[in-house]
Amino acid sequence: MIVDPTAFTILCFGDSNTFGQIAERSGRWPADVRWTGRLQQLLGAGYAVIEEGLGGRTTDLDDSECDGRNGRTYFEPCLRSHSPLDMVVIMLGINDTKIRFCRDSDATATALEGYMDIVERIAWTRSGGVPEVLLVSPIHLDADQPAFAQHSSKYDAESVRKSYELSASIHRVAEKRGALFVDAAAVASTGIDGLHLSRRSHEHLSELIAQTIKANHEPRAESG
Repeated sequence: MIVDPTAFTILCFGDSNTFGQIAERSGRWPADVRWTGRLQQLLGAGYAVIEEGLGGRTTDLDDSECDGRNGRTYFEPCLRSHSPLDMVVIMLGINDTKIRFCRDSDATATALEGYMDIVERIAWTRSGGVPEVLLVSPIHLDADQPAFAQHSSKYDAESVRKSYELSASIHRVAEKRGALFVDAAAVASTGIDGLHLSRRSHEHLSELIAQTIKANHEPRAESG
């Protein structure tokens, strides 16, 4: 962990694509491959990146097939645990597109707006302010990938369509609330399972998010 008490602290809250699930097989990419780890490397020692990813995590939906996946129930204690924070990066929404939830993209975006309410109410910076929020619209599902059919009981063509709609819906919320926004699908795509980031996409996503953070925040001068 970064032990500089003045480091710009960033909490990255997401699902399996923040956890680093490998698309080609079971398992998790190493820390230096996952986009959160690469983000730490790109930003440098003046920043501290905290990774909070969980496979199957939804925005605010209880999943009868997977306990503990409602992201909202964990988000508040997570903020309390890691504050003070300078920024909260949230990348959720793909799991909301599962067939059994019957949820549209606007409802997912509205749930993410609720996350911003929680940040304003719960989290704090070292100076007593409110951490900035960066909303990241997730990558698109890809039904043309060879292993996507294995997940057909969870996702269908409607799920794919909804994944494409998430960007516009989440962007509207970001603009409404004055949050930063990036679209992961602009630079990243899935591996062969059609769900999880390819290895190269972890690199591309980390670069996009690092550029966004640096464009809005000058790094603190190193001590010594």
